[in-house]
Amino acid sequence: MPQRPDTTRLTLRRPDDWHLHLRDGAVLRAVLPETARHFARAIVMPNLVPPVVTGAEAAAYRDRILAALPEGARFTPLMTLYLTEETDPDDVARAHAEGIATAVKLYPAGATTNSASGVRDFDRVRPVLERMAEIGMPLCVHGEVTDPSVDIFDREAVFIDKVLKPLRKKVPDLRIVMEHVTTSDAVDYVRDTPRNLAATITTHHLVINRNAILAGGIRPHNYCLPVAKREKHRVALVQAAVSGDRRFFLGTDSAPHVDARKLEPCGCAGIFTATNTMSILAEVFDAAGALRQLEAFASLNGPQYYRLPPNEERITLEKGGPVDHPARIESGDGPITVFDPGFRLHWRVV
Repeated sequence: MPQRPDTTRLTLRRPDDWHLHLRDGAVLRAVLPETARHFARAIVMPNLVPPVVTGAEAAAYRDRILAALPEGARFTPLMTLYLTEETDPDDVARAHAEGIATAVKLYPAGATTNSASGVRDFDRVRPVLERMAEIGMPLCVHGEVTDPSVDIFDREAVFIDKVLKPLRKKVPDLRIVMEHVTTSDAVDYVRDTPRNLAATITTHHLVINRNAILAGGIRPHNYCLPVAKREKHRVALVQAAVSGDRRFFLGTDSAPHVDARKLEPCGCAGIFTATNTMSILAEVFDAAGALRQLEAFASLNGPQYYRLPPNEERITLEKGGPVDHPARIESGDGPITVFDPGFRLHWRVV
């Protein structure tokens, strides 16, 4: 008789994180080891204050990240440039050619944390986007409109219709990653698009719906942007993640804020998942009967889209007794709470 696959031990290529916030200074030094422990590479977000706009700024930020790595850590930060209406197409192309910048990040102005310098008039950035299309450089998109008249739960779907579809008609060869998709609308749009479009899915959006933020009391550590949606959308995200479809891959959007910033009357958006992401993902894929698809989602689909080789190094996860991750990590600026998925975890990286 054929042997049944082992459901308590899983070996896969070392994963990458295709959407990560590392911040800077004391927070960078605290959170970077949490990612470098399991992930080989990560697309690093540029929304610092001030933002990382030029190739020179990206190179300097990369140097600070490398300097903060623990001794012996094997981790490669893949840098992004923050798209503004003053971004120089030549600087973008030069940074890409020199291996400094892997992608450019589009934030609609005011869409999320530190996005005030983002784009308001998309026609003003079209020369940059056209140059990126010519050289094959991906655009990473925070896909929400910021019109205050649009309900916060509808902003992703409206962005697809009002911004993304017209943009892709004007620059059809531009390679785009819809980051941290949260709706079945986005999943369907990616599935219906045959070329040049992919999407990242976060760990926390596979686990929580909007009840986890609002039901029974406000839970600020579950608040992020894009905000978690209805349960039907969470289910659609899980189905996309476990499907094996190459257009969907892991981008944790792990976004650390010290607790004091999360707990203010107008608290920051962001969920910190770097510490326990692989345990949570294994739990989600196991529950879906799709453990064999975890490697595609976490380790293969992202490199394929970014035209990079998958990692040769392997990691192994084992299922056993409950795993206790720290509730928070300490930084020189204050404690940072680790995401609580709301259920016990039984998979650990060994």
